[in-house]
Amino acid sequence: MTDSTFTLRVVCPQEILLEEEVEFVRFPGEDGALGVLAHHTTMVALTESGLLRARTTQGEDLEFIIHSGFAEMRDNVLTILTQAAENVESIDLNRAREAAERAQERLSSGDANLDRAKALAGLNRALMREMLARR
Repeated sequence: MTDSTFTLRVVCPQEILLEEEVEFVRFPGEDGALGVLAHHTTMVALTESGLLRARTTQGEDLEFIIHSGFAEMRDNVLTILTQAAENVESIDLNRAREAAERAQERLSSGDANLDRAKALAGLNRALMREMLARR
C-alpha cells in the first residue's frame, strides 16, 4: 500500500465480495454520493442502493451495484457492509428485465397485503440493474 491507496472491502451476508487496494471510491450515501480517498477521516455512513465505483492501483475501474447498508472508513480501510452487491459486468440483462416486470406486476396487482415500500425498493433495484446492464 502506498500513501495514495487504501483497502476497499465489500461485504455481503454471504461473502466478502471484494478486497482490493484502490485509489478512490465513490458510493451512494443516504444524503448523496460520497467520495473517499486514502487517509480519509474516520467515518460511518448509511448507504443507499446505487452504483459504487472504484479505481484499483492498476488503473482498473470497478463498478458494483450495492444495496442499503453501512460504510465505515477506519485506519485506511473502507468497509461497505451491504445487503447485496453485484459486479455490473455480471448483470444478465434478461434477468434484470424480467425482475422489473415482476416487480411492476406486484405493484399493480392491488394486493391489500402488499408491502408497497418493499415492492417499490425491489422495483428500483431491478430497474437500476436493467439500466446498468444496457450500458
